[in-house]
Amino acid sequence: MNSMKIRIPKREEAASMNVFFRTVITDTFAKEGLNDHAEDLENEIESKRLRLERCFESEGGEVHFLVAEVDGALVGSIEHGPPSSLILEVTDGGYGHLPEIGTVFVHPAYQRRGIGNSLLEGAFASLRERGIDEFCLDSGYRSAQRIWTKKFGEPDFRLRDYWGKGEDHMIWKRKVPSP
Repeated sequence: MNSMKIRIPKREEAASMNVFFRTVITDTFAKEGLNDHAEDLENEIESKRLRLERCFESEGGEVHFLVAEVDGALVGSIEHGPPSSLILEVTDGGYGHLPEIGTVFVHPAYQRRGIGNSLLEGAFASLRERGIDEFCLDSGYRSAQRIWTKKFGEPDFRLRDYWGKGEDHMIWKRKVPSP
């Protein structure tokens, strides 16, 4: 892999980022065995499009995105911003003051090359620059849950069977690590 850049996306990249979201989310749904959940797939893609638009509208102040680029191609994304309604509901508003790290996506052709870790480090640096020392994140995808559990330990909240029998949803609250 040639040199990778982590950077803030440009507004004119919105269309290509939305194509990227569709590609990665569709691949994730297939790998998770969720092909029969077309409405959920479209809702997930739309929620990412709306978060990206909030990023551009707030100039990164409310929702902050970073992208990974290799040889001019978008290969990854991450964002942080206000926590989801699910996190707020489960924590009874207790995590409302925390930014949520989300939209951690790596193009299927570039997975398992450290891009996700580089994006995560970029998000941590962004949070530190803003004086933020804690964050939360959640996941309903089994593959992501394995990664987050390995990286951050057991979740603070486990919503058993949230997505169906044996399909949990997990929420973590952690300190932003020092550089």
